[in-house]
Amino acid sequence: MKTLIIVVHPDIAHSAVNKRWIEALNQFPEKYVVHPLYEVYPNEKIDVEAEQKLVEQYEKIIFQFPYYWFNCPPLFKKWLDEVLTHGWAYGSKSGYKLAGKKIALAISLGADEQEYGPSKIFKYSLTELTRPFELTFEYVKADYKPPFAVYGIEYNASAEWIENSVVQYLDFLNAF
Repeated sequence: MKTLIIVVHPDIAHSAVNKRWIEALNQFPEKYVVHPLYEVYPNEKIDVEAEQKLVEQYEKIIFQFPYYWFNCPPLFKKWLDEVLTHGWAYGSKSGYKLAGKKIALAISLGADEQEYGPSKIFKYSLTELTRPFELTFEYVKADYKPPFAVYGIEYNASAEWIENSVVQYLDFLNAF
Protein backbone atom coordinates (compact mmCIF):
# COMPACT_ATOMS: atom_id res chain seq x y z
CA MET A 1 0.00 0.00 0.00
CA LYS A 2 1.42 3.35 -1.07
CA THR A 3 1.67 6.35 1.23
CA LEU A 4 0.27 9.69 0.08
CA ILE A 5 2.66 12.55 0.84
CA ILE A 6 0.88 15.89 0.67
CA VAL A 7 3.63 18.48 0.39
CA VAL A 8 2.69 22.01 1.42
CA HIS A 9 5.71 24.23 0.78
CA PRO A 10 5.10 27.73 -0.63
CA ASP A 11 8.58 28.04 -2.17
CA ILE A 12 9.86 24.56 -2.90
CA ALA A 13 12.33 25.83 -5.50
CA HIS A 14 14.31 27.54 -2.74
CA SER A 15 13.92 24.78 -0.18
CA ALA A 16 16.96 22.86 0.93
CA VAL A 17 15.38 20.06 2.95
CA ASN A 18 11.82 19.63 1.67
CA LYS A 19 12.96 19.71 -1.95
CA ARG A 20 15.54 17.01 -1.24
CA TRP A 21 12.95 14.91 0.60
CA ILE A 22 10.69 15.06 -2.46
CA GLU A 23 13.55 13.99 -4.72
CA ALA A 24 14.17 11.00 -2.46
CA LEU A 25 10.47 10.08 -2.31
CA ASN A 26 10.19 10.24 -6.09
CA GLN A 27 12.84 7.50 -6.32
CA PHE A 28 10.27 5.10 -4.85
CA PRO A 29 7.08 5.51 -6.93
CA GLU A 30 5.96 2.06 -5.82
CA LYS A 31 5.87 3.28 -2.20
CA TYR A 32 5.03 7.00 -2.26
CA VAL A 33 2.75 9.36 -4.14
CA VAL A 34 3.87 12.97 -3.80
CA HIS A 35 1.10 15.56 -4.07
CA PRO A 36 2.58 19.12 -4.02
CA LEU A 37 -0.32 21.41 -3.13
CA TYR A 38 1.31 24.69 -4.15
CA GLU A 39 2.14 23.23 -7.59
CA VAL A 40 -1.29 21.68 -8.06
CA TYR A 41 -3.05 24.85 -6.87
CA PRO A 42 -0.83 27.83 -7.74
CA ASN A 43 -3.90 30.07 -7.51
CA GLU A 44 -4.78 28.41 -4.15
CA LYS A 45 -8.26 27.45 -5.40
CA ILE A 46 -8.58 23.93 -4.04
CA ASP A 47 -10.63 21.33 -5.91
CA VAL A 48 -12.29 19.91 -2.81
CA GLU A 49 -13.89 16.93 -4.52
CA ALA A 50 -10.60 15.93 -6.19
CA GLU A 51 -8.74 16.21 -2.89
CA GLN A 52 -11.35 14.13 -1.08
CA LYS A 53 -11.25 11.43 -3.77
CA LEU A 54 -7.45 11.40 -3.64
CA VAL A 55 -7.29 11.07 0.13
CA GLU A 56 -9.91 8.30 0.13
CA GLN A 57 -7.54 6.12 -1.93
CA TYR A 58 -4.83 5.92 0.76
CA GLU A 59 -4.63 4.40 4.21
CA LYS A 60 -1.44 6.28 5.11
CA ILE A 61 -1.11 10.03 4.65
CA ILE A 62 1.75 12.37 5.51
CA PHE A 63 1.50 16.15 5.46
CA GLN A 64 5.01 17.49 4.77
CA PHE A 65 5.74 21.18 5.35
CA PRO A 66 8.14 23.74 6.81
CA TYR A 67 7.15 25.02 10.23
CA TYR A 68 7.40 28.78 10.61
CA TRP A 69 5.75 31.36 12.79
CA PHE A 70 4.72 28.39 14.93
CA ASN A 71 2.33 27.09 12.34
CA CYS A 72 1.86 25.52 8.92
CA PRO A 73 1.88 27.25 5.54
CA PRO A 74 -1.45 28.96 4.80
CA LEU A 75 -2.45 26.56 2.01
CA PHE A 76 -2.41 23.66 4.47
CA LYS A 77 -4.80 25.50 6.79
CA LYS A 78 -7.00 26.32 3.80
CA TRP A 79 -6.89 22.66 2.75
CA LEU A 80 -8.04 21.58 6.21
CA ASP A 81 -10.82 24.20 6.25
CA GLU A 82 -12.13 23.32 2.79
CA VAL A 83 -11.49 19.59 2.38
CA LEU A 84 -12.55 18.37 5.82
CA THR A 85 -16.23 19.07 5.22
CA HIS A 86 -19.25 18.14 7.29
CA GLY A 87 -20.72 14.91 5.96
CA TRP A 88 -17.42 13.83 4.46
CA ALA A 89 -14.86 14.15 7.25
CA TYR A 90 -17.23 14.29 10.22
CA GLY A 91 -20.76 14.81 11.39
CA SER A 92 -22.82 12.09 9.77
CA LYS A 93 -23.02 8.33 9.53
CA SER A 94 -21.71 8.45 5.98
CA GLY A 95 -18.94 10.88 6.96
CA TYR A 96 -15.66 10.09 8.67
CA LYS A 97 -13.90 9.18 5.43
CA LEU A 98 -10.58 9.56 7.25
CA ALA A 99 -11.56 7.15 10.03
CA GLY A 100 -8.77 4.72 10.76
CA LYS A 101 -6.36 6.21 8.23
CA LYS A 102 -2.85 6.68 9.60
CA ILE A 103 -1.92 10.36 9.43
CA ALA A 104 1.26 12.13 10.51
CA LEU A 105 3.14 15.35 9.91
CA ALA A 106 6.67 15.61 8.51
CA ILE A 107 8.01 18.97 9.57
CA SER A 108 11.20 20.90 8.92
CA LEU A 109 12.12 23.57 11.47
CA GLY A 110 14.73 26.30 11.38
CA ALA A 111 15.49 26.36 15.13
CA ASP A 112 17.35 23.66 17.02
CA GLU A 113 15.34 21.15 19.03
CA GLN A 114 16.78 22.32 22.35
CA GLU A 115 15.16 25.73 21.78
CA TYR A 116 11.70 24.18 22.22
CA GLY A 117 10.32 23.35 25.66
CA PRO A 118 9.66 24.75 29.12
CA SER A 119 12.19 27.42 30.12
CA LYS A 120 13.52 27.50 26.54
CA ILE A 121 13.29 30.25 23.93
CA PHE A 122 10.05 28.94 22.43
CA LYS A 123 8.44 27.75 25.71
CA TYR A 124 6.67 24.69 24.26
CA SER A 125 7.64 21.39 22.70
CA LEU A 126 6.75 20.64 19.09
CA THR A 127 4.23 18.10 20.37
CA GLU A 128 2.48 20.88 22.27
CA LEU A 129 2.66 23.28 19.34
CA THR A 130 1.13 20.75 16.96
CA ARG A 131 -1.78 19.80 19.23
CA PRO A 132 -4.33 21.53 16.93
CA PHE A 133 -3.35 19.10 14.14
CA GLU A 134 -3.58 16.17 16.52
CA LEU A 135 -7.02 17.27 17.70
CA THR A 136 -8.20 17.92 14.12
CA PHE A 137 -7.25 14.47 12.92
CA GLU A 138 -8.55 12.74 16.04
CA TYR A 139 -11.85 14.63 15.63
CA VAL A 140 -12.31 13.08 12.19
CA LYS A 141 -11.37 9.69 13.69
CA ALA A 142 -8.08 9.33 11.86
CA ASP A 143 -5.24 7.43 13.49
CA TYR A 144 -2.94 10.40 14.18
CA LYS A 145 0.70 9.52 14.82
CA PRO A 146 3.47 11.65 16.34
CA PRO A 147 5.21 13.94 13.85
CA PHE A 148 8.54 13.44 12.18
CA ALA A 149 10.64 16.56 12.68
CA VAL A 150 14.01 17.77 11.52
CA TYR A 151 15.27 20.73 13.51
CA GLY A 152 18.02 23.28 13.00
CA ILE A 153 17.90 23.97 9.30
CA GLU A 154 19.04 27.55 9.86
CA TYR A 155 22.27 26.27 11.41
CA ASN A 156 22.93 22.85 9.89
CA ALA A 157 22.01 22.84 6.22
CA SER A 158 25.19 21.23 4.94
CA ALA A 159 24.84 18.65 2.17
CA GLU A 160 25.77 15.88 4.61
CA TRP A 161 23.24 17.08 7.17
CA ILE A 162 20.47 17.23 4.53
CA GLU A 163 21.30 13.72 3.30
CA ASN A 164 21.13 12.48 6.89
CA SER A 165 17.66 14.02 7.19
CA VAL A 166 16.62 12.09 4.05
CA VAL A 167 17.70 8.81 5.65
CA GLN A 168 15.82 9.70 8.86
CA TYR A 169 12.69 10.62 6.91
CA LEU A 170 12.72 7.42 4.85
CA ASP A 171 13.26 5.39 8.04
CA PHE A 172 10.27 7.16 9.60
CA LEU A 173 8.12 6.42 6.57
CA ASN A 174 9.19 2.78 6.46
CA ALA A 175 8.13 2.38 10.10
CA PHE A 176 4.90 4.36 9.59
